[in-house]
Amino acid sequence: MDSTSPSVKTERLTKRYGTVVALSELSFEVSQGEILALVGPNGAGKTTALKLLVGLLAPTAGRVFIGGIDIHERPLEAKRSVSFIPDQPFLYEQLTIAEFLSFLGAIYRLDRQTLIQRVSSLLELFALDGLMTHRIGQLSYGMKSRLALIAGLLHEPRVLMMDEPFFGLDPQTLRIMKRLLVERAQQGVAVILSTHQLAIVEDVAHRIAILSQGQLVAIGSLPELKQRYGKARLEELFFQLTASPSS
Repeated sequence: MDSTSPSVKTERLTKRYGTVVALSELSFEVSQGEILALVGPNGAGKTTALKLLVGLLAPTAGRVFIGGIDIHERPLEAKRSVSFIPDQPFLYEQLTIAEFLSFLGAIYRLDRQTLIQRVSSLLELFALDGLMTHRIGQLSYGMKSRLALIAGLLHEPRVLMMDEPFFGLDPQTLRIMKRLLVERAQQGVAVILSTHQLAIVEDVAHRIAILSQGQLVAIGSLPELKQRYGKARLEELFFQLTASPSS
């Protein structure tokens, strides 16, 4: 990854399905060590944007750069430094935690000592270290959410993208995840997440991108947005900028 380039950059990123425009000319940059929150109502284009950013969807128009690398021209090179955790991550439920993480370690080509060190550290952080022999299918929803995050962090990505990572989490897991995101950003990781949890956005995000009907309607830090639009709270700002013409 080119350290002189933004960690993530989009240029007029657009996705159409026939006559339906899911995302229209989205342009922004995310720097190393920055947390950008994508917020907007359902159908605003948040998930579409994330899937375009990681190459799961091909854009109708526009470009995505990861560390200066065009993800559609050199996808393997660009994706090596990226981790994407979807809102419903797929886990191999018939495997134990140990088997699953060993499988991922082989995919990431981690040597045995590195894998052991990272697994041990992450399992301890997320309080799963006593469950290595448990099958994933036997875990609670919260534990599966923790395991999905561990899987996404195992290769120490420089860009972390997450779709609704806070949904349904218990307070303990939520606290761990918020702290981890802040710590990873302090270590230079670029984080892009989509969420409806505006209070969490206020806690962790350096900048906020507000989407409505497939368009970016505002982007900036919370103080900048509050000053620009004359609102005291993010919730008020959100409803002002995403209100439909008929509402």
